Amino acid sequence: MIPFNRPPVADKGLEYIKTAVAMGKICGDGTFTKQCSAWIEQQTGTPKALLTTSCTHALEMAALLCDVKAGDEVIMPSYTFVSTADAFVQRGATIVFVDVRPDTMNMDERLVEAAISSKTRVIVPVHYAGVSCEMDTINAIAAAHGLYVVEDAAQGVMASYKGKALGTMGDFGCFSFHETKNYSMGEGGALLIGREAAIEKAEIIREKGTDRSRFFRGQVDKYTWVDYGSSYLPSDMNAAYLYAQLEIADEINNARLAVWELYNKGLAELAASGRIELPYIPEGCAHNAHMYYIKTKELSERGALIAHLKERGIASAFHYIPLHSAPAGKRFGRFSGEDRYTTKESERLLRLPMYYGITEDEAARVIDAVWEFYKTV
Repeated sequence: MIPFNRPPVADKGLEYIKTAVAMGKICGDGTFTKQCSAWIEQQTGTPKALLTTSCTHALEMAALLCDVKAGDEVIMPSYTFVSTADAFVQRGATIVFVDVRPDTMNMDERLVEAAISSKTRVIVPVHYAGVSCEMDTINAIAAAHGLYVVEDAAQGVMASYKGKALGTMGDFGCFSFHETKNYSMGEGGALLIGREAAIEKAEIIREKGTDRSRFFRGQVDKYTWVDYGSSYLPSDMNAAYLYAQLEIADEINNARLAVWELYNKGLAELAASGRIELPYIPEGCAHNAHMYYIKTKELSERGALIAHLKERGIASAFHYIPLHSAPAGKRFGRFSGEDRYTTKESERLLRLPMYYGITEDEAARVIDAVWEFYKTV
């Protein structure tokens, strides 16, 4: 069986977990948590990176830092995971969904301005598959209207836009280190803070509303409750597991890119004949091979291909069910303009197996199975 995903494993992962335990500090902000944060800051150039218990929590922190309140509106694509919306719905915001571009499945930047109202507070671009949204346009619109930009870069670690790391071009960026991501701590994430003035408040929110971070730096002689917050700190054991992967991040990235290229070359002729569509990478975007997807002609064909692959021991997957069509999406949001592509394109998209450790032979099996299917339809 070729699984759809295997969580990444680095040789030193278990060794580092044992080290964390031996140090006697396995709660938040231990040695490995600090090393992971430092790696993110150095890799991305962000002023501050705070490791969190999930990307969901990073998004929730961003919503708090943007001071989102009941009655505010937040613009985002409908084609995204529920956490993108949940973080702002919890603050009482109304979600305004905009259509996606069919080439990248990212929010169509040309539709953002028409979705803005007097209640709009935040724009949330989601970098699908580690391929950047058109950030120059989105940031220019946000600046013109005095809006925050929160990048959902859950899938974007090690990817960039015109040389800038995803997650660093808005006011805040959010990474995921879930087991399905390129680098994993099981459950985990990170908040990247582009506004230096927001760093201290972010630390307070993350530390249950206390100034504990300042205390550990020796800036105050005791810490106390100073504002609202929650507990967003991951265990240092999780961070230890992650740090072992970050040490070999280039190796993992290059291995994934190599498999992505195998898929792309192996299926190119099938795409040229018009049977399927392959991923599109815009100029200026460096992706991270977070996923490899194809687009079938229609929903029924996708279902038949999934079944065909499963019969041959190959797992595949699709996502997302567009949020605006979900019960909660109808309750907490609305669609701006016409849904020309979001639903139609989401029903065609199929993800092929992609993970660190998949072999060339396994990728070849997947390619052959896809070809075999299209010889029969």
